[in-house]
Amino acid sequence: MKYKQLGRTGLYVSEICLGTMTFGGSEQAGMWRAIGALQQGEVDAIVGRALEAGVNFIDTADVYSFGESERLLGQSLKNLGVARKDVVIATKVYGEMGPRPNDRGASRGHIMDSVQMSLERLQTDHIDLYQIHANDPVTPIEETLRALDDLVRQGLVRYVGVSNWQAWKIAKALGISEARGYARFETLQAYYSIAGRDLERDLVPMLTAEQLGLMVWSPLAGGLLSGKFGPGSNNPTDARRTNFDFPPVDRDRAWKCVEVMREIGEAHGVSVARVALAWLLHKPAVMSVIIGAKTTEQLEDNLAAADLVLSGEEMTRLDDVSELPAEYPGWMLSRQGAARVPKPFKPAD
Repeated sequence: MKYKQLGRTGLYVSEICLGTMTFGGSEQAGMWRAIGALQQGEVDAIVGRALEAGVNFIDTADVYSFGESERLLGQSLKNLGVARKDVVIATKVYGEMGPRPNDRGASRGHIMDSVQMSLERLQTDHIDLYQIHANDPVTPIEETLRALDDLVRQGLVRYVGVSNWQAWKIAKALGISEARGYARFETLQAYYSIAGRDLERDLVPMLTAEQLGLMVWSPLAGGLLSGKFGPGSNNPTDARRTNFDFPPVDRDRAWKCVEVMREIGEAHGVSVARVALAWLLHKPAVMSVIIGAKTTEQLEDNLAAADLVLSGEEMTRLDDVSELPAEYPGWMLSRQGAARVPKPFKPAD
């Protein structure tokens, strides 16, 4: 297992992060049950094996099965006797946690209420990485940032991050934090897969310039890139993607990717899923890839992606088949900047 800096901080996290959306959905209807319904014994087995493999980074959210995911994770770490210093716990706030108008969002009120409940469910006195789960079009950015900074100053939260925000809004937030001396966002949690490379247009350049760590959610596009779907597969009727068709994917492009990944996987003797994860782990902007599993067998295959080395030729094949169509201003920036790529300047004789 390799470890990378959390943003520009001195904290190191495993390049594979254990996701917990599959924890606790048995009592929930609809989406959460479709994603996963693991209970305490199964959760202990998944968490224990991930930690044994060198994973020290676990991501959850208060909204996952309406608090059950956090509760099961906290109890699992206690059951397994894990020292608090040996695990980096990330959770999120924003989602709808009740019927009342202030039971959601990124307001100071909801953040302050939610952090206390997350701490109780996780059975800990601090959260390592506290993330705003979504874009709140109502609450001013300044209000959200001030609340997060107060949590850091109080010692309840150590670092803060954001998920599913636009590049311009993250950049604005970083400017406000710098000007006012607030704790700044150190991470972005975003959707990224070989079949969904949209964040490379604006978010990746911004993250690279500002030294934010990228946490990838749904690296297999909700299971679409698991190898169970597409050309040469059986398209199962009981898979998560069949019952919960998310995130949206251009399937024609996805099947072309699957075809190439299947060829590369066969050459290495590994699964399509492992190739899809390894492709992401080879991307410089990626800090950690979040994997979720319903079984220890799935977990083992995903963990093994950390050991799969793709050649330069294989990466080129995968990059080419998944390349984004050109859009403005990207194609104009490439055209006008072609003579200004970083290289030593040699004056004319």
